[in-house]
Amino acid sequence: MNEYLPIGSVVCLKNGTKKIMIYGRKQIQSGSNKKWDYVACLYPEGNLSEKYNVFFNHDEIDMIYFKGYEDEEEVFTRGLLNKL
Repeated sequence: MNEYLPIGSVVCLKNGTKKIMIYGRKQIQSGSNKKWDYVACLYPEGNLSEKYNVFFNHDEIDMIYFKGYEDEEEVFTRGLLNKL
């Protein structure tokens, strides 16, 4: 696992055609209880509804278009996530 990307990062997945924006990390998908590295929404549309959520793991990322905001809280939180 590579280091988690910050919230707000915009990526495209392998074999993907649409940019998505990360809004959650270390997610459990309701209904399946499957664990994922990230949950994202369509970019630039944003979070339209639960049915448009995109769950994926770090190794599925093909391109990083934008790396989200980082401050000391983000660095601390990401450090905790990387230890889990």
